[in-house]
Amino acid sequence: MDEPYLLAGRFGAETRLSPKALRLYAELGLLVPSQVDVATGYRYYHRDQVARARLIGRLRQLDVPLARIAVLVELTPGALEIELRAWLKAQHDQLDRQAQLVDTIVRGGELPELVDAVRVRRAEPINLLCRQRLINTAELEDFQAEAEAEIRAALRAAGHPGDGPTRTYFHELVTPDSGGLVEVAVGYQGSLEPVAGLRIRLSPAQTEAVLPAPRTFEDFPLVLHLYDAVEAWINARPGVRIADTCFEVQPGTDARFDVVFPIHHPDQTEEF
Repeated sequence: MDEPYLLAGRFGAETRLSPKALRLYAELGLLVPSQVDVATGYRYYHRDQVARARLIGRLRQLDVPLARIAVLVELTPGALEIELRAWLKAQHDQLDRQAQLVDTIVRGGELPELVDAVRVRRAEPINLLCRQRLINTAELEDFQAEAEAEIRAALRAAGHPGDGPTRTYFHELVTPDSGGLVEVAVGYQGSLEPVAGLRIRLSPAQTEAVLPAPRTFEDFPLVLHLYDAVEAWINARPGVRIADTCFEVQPGTDARFDVVFPIHHPDQTEEF
């Protein structure tokens, strides 16, 4: 009959876990020895722990973080399957995003039709009521909707129409894995008292390079092509430079939104 308790070395051999891994899992409380001989320090595991140990090892082979494994090993088989299927779908989605981003990087200089679609316009000064937050791409859509609703409600409460286009400023790089500073704003004319949680600032008169977003380039990461195209358009014109933070304005020019770069030129009267 098999012995109920196994020394750490034998237990590791049966579960294919190294001594280093066993020590780590014990320290984290994932796989604690059933007994420790106080005289010798020998660690013993019960045979009932073999299944848990093998599950931990397989989850690590999937690169599941240890903190997440601590949750998964406590689930029933049915709940574990649901969680792992959801994890696998998330991995597939992430791989799809990465494949699209690779395509965006590789094709970045191969979309002259987007560069040719850039136009210039002169924008008048306008007051902006804004809300800012650090967010990633997964949070962007919800934040835009929440901030827009809050801003428009505040403008209407103050007697303003609150029906202008929505601007989304990207003050920092926003990716699926890291947050960047994003600002949602709606313009208004006249005066406005300070509103808690929102900020007021002026968008000055400025010259803007504008690219309406084609439908096939509306979502991340393909939307990056639009920013690359406007930057390429600017770089191709001596003396032209970016003057302020780029933003998206919705609705756009015969498009769901426009990508807008405020620009400066040594001679603002020159035709572009």
